[in-house]
Amino acid sequence: MKVTFLGTNGWFDTATGNTVSVLVQSEDFDIILDAGNGIAKADRYITQKKPALLFLSHFHIDHIAGLHTLVKFRFKQGLKIFCLPGGTVVLNTFAGDPFTVPLNKLPYPAHVIELEEGGHKIPFTVECRPLVHPTPCYGYRLEVDGKVITYCTDTGVCDNAVALARDADLLITECALKPGEVSTDWPHLNPQDAVGIAQRAGAKRLALMHFGAEVYRTLDERTAVQDEFETIFPGLIVTTDGLIIEI
Repeated sequence: MKVTFLGTNGWFDTATGNTVSVLVQSEDFDIILDAGNGIAKADRYITQKKPALLFLSHFHIDHIAGLHTLVKFRFKQGLKIFCLPGGTVVLNTFAGDPFTVPLNKLPYPAHVIELEEGGHKIPFTVECRPLVHPTPCYGYRLEVDGKVITYCTDTGVCDNAVALARDADLLITECALKPGEVSTDWPHLNPQDAVGIAQRAGAKRLALMHFGAEVYRTLDERTAVQDEFETIFPGLIVTTDGLIIEI
């Protein structure tokens, strides 16, 4: 299984990267996690012949801004968009007239599917749980091709993140804050928080993304996180746009 980080910035694009999107290529599916501006690069890596599935964590613009680029794709087996309850109305407003091509007018079938909290078969197993964020936000646990990938961004430290990441082959989570920084009004993680979640969960590998664009202004600042924390968590991966890892 191949995981490609299409966009690794939080909030807005900078020279360090696009806003968040991750591509997971399994044997039978192309799975995309969030639709920040990085999603526009997905067609560089996929044939578009497999079924495409897009999981949205929440509806902050840095996680859905790339939806306006869906019209460029030609998914041969269509696109399923999974989201929080109530998301159909939100998406049909944001991805619709007069802002962009509506979902029902894309050059392939696109269907929005709202997921209640809990486990689902779609057909692989997906578990979704709410995270700690100012607006409703889901974390996802995907069990596919005998592997477990957990995706938890945006969030503060919470038990649901730990539960979703339990024994995961890869935990993908955020690193919006610098080491030691906290944000009580707008919960996000610093590197210590992210490592703590991974350790509590027994995750095998930890990938940090969603670096606050106004906080991590250079890639060297991300490298400093790698240097400081990889000895604490040897499976640490500090991501940049275009990074590809095998699971």
